[in-house]
Amino acid sequence: MRQGGAGPTLVLVLAVGVLAATGVTLLLERSLTRILLGVILLGNGVNLLILLGGRSGAAPVVGTAEVAEFSDPLVQAMVLTAIVITFGLTAFLAAVAYRSWYLGGDDEVQDDLEDRQIVQLAERNEALDADLGGEGPDDDPEQVDPEPARRRLRRRGGRQ
Repeated sequence: MRQGGAGPTLVLVLAVGVLAATGVTLLLERSLTRILLGVILLGNGVNLLILLGGRSGAAPVVGTAEVAEFSDPLVQAMVLTAIVITFGLTAFLAAVAYRSWYLGGDDEVQDDLEDRQIVQLAERNEALDADLGGEGPDDDPEQVDPEPARRRLRRRGGRQ
């Protein structure tokens, strides 16, 4: 940013755009490693965007400059908070990616059965049936696997 509060430079605005666009593009990938990198880039782009929203100037420490020349300390506090949140999310996604790699040998997110059914319906241009409710676990056409519901019913029946 320029001294005197003239506003953000074009380079910083372009950097925000590139970081955000690259982060969103990586978030749409199937690999957890790329999703992790997308979260990091998007977080850094948002942090820079928040920082660009504040007033530029001297350090907000009493006695170093005039109060009117201080930069906005609230923006800096918000960026520090966003950094901590991004770090926590990054640590969580890194743990999920490591666990996926450890158990499965790769970190690609697989489609589940409901995703495949939605794709098949979209290819046939069919609308989803409305869930009317009130069906039991054996009669529910929307239920993919009724086995977990049967196990729950057996457990409930065994406890009573």
